[in-house]
Amino acid sequence: MKAASIPFNEADRLHALQEYRILGTQPEQSYNDLTLIAAEVCDTPIALMSLVDENKQWFKAKVGVDVLETPRDWSFCAHAIHTFEPLIVEDALNDQRFHDNPLVCGEPNIRFYGGFPLQNNQDHRIGTLCVIDRTPKSLNKSQIKIMEALARQAVSFLDLRLRAVRLLDSYCSLDHSPNIISTCSYCRKAKNEDGQWQYLDQYLSKRSSLNFSHGVCDACMEDQFPEVLEIWKQDEKEKFRNNYRSKINSKTEG
Repeated sequence: MKAASIPFNEADRLHALQEYRILGTQPEQSYNDLTLIAAEVCDTPIALMSLVDENKQWFKAKVGVDVLETPRDWSFCAHAIHTFEPLIVEDALNDQRFHDNPLVCGEPNIRFYGGFPLQNNQDHRIGTLCVIDRTPKSLNKSQIKIMEALARQAVSFLDLRLRAVRLLDSYCSLDHSPNIISTCSYCRKAKNEDGQWQYLDQYLSKRSSLNFSHGVCDACMEDQFPEVLEIWKQDEKEKFRNNYRSKINSKTEG
């Protein structure tokens, strides 16, 4: 077995992979769908979204296998990340790099492998979208074209994740600015320096000379105290009637 050599930009490649913060995360439908489509399009029993870490390859999504990872030295994908071109191995038994590989000699008994690199816009190839069969085969031009498109889609999902991670990091860094109050979008409480959530009046009272009085707005009265509001409305109607009668009586007496 010939283990893949280490890419020349390995440190930058691993940094790019770590930035996604995806290793070890739970399965997600969007990635699972990509491997399902890949297996159907290429008519293979196995499809994987494989991410090549320092010492292992880890499967974010998979069809046809139960394992979550394998050693990097066994990984076909570790070979595939050396170039942006897909790595197609039609029969692993006839390839000197893989003929005695544990994944060929044992489960899942790889014969065919088609790996399509996951390459970001900085040319870091962090893994592959790959299809695997237990019998020798090849892919036609249409299948290759679709697999390349699916690999690009996988990278798009990863980039969306990265943007969300960076946005969250930015929010957390702003959270400690003296000019910003972090408030809950639902209950409108404010978070103090200890990470505790307080009612806004409590929060501001400790940080300013403001004083607060409390009441109940019309909307909250209607939502929280409908029975009180109904009595209030009845009282207002009764006052109106009494005032009206008083005016009528005054005119009559005059």
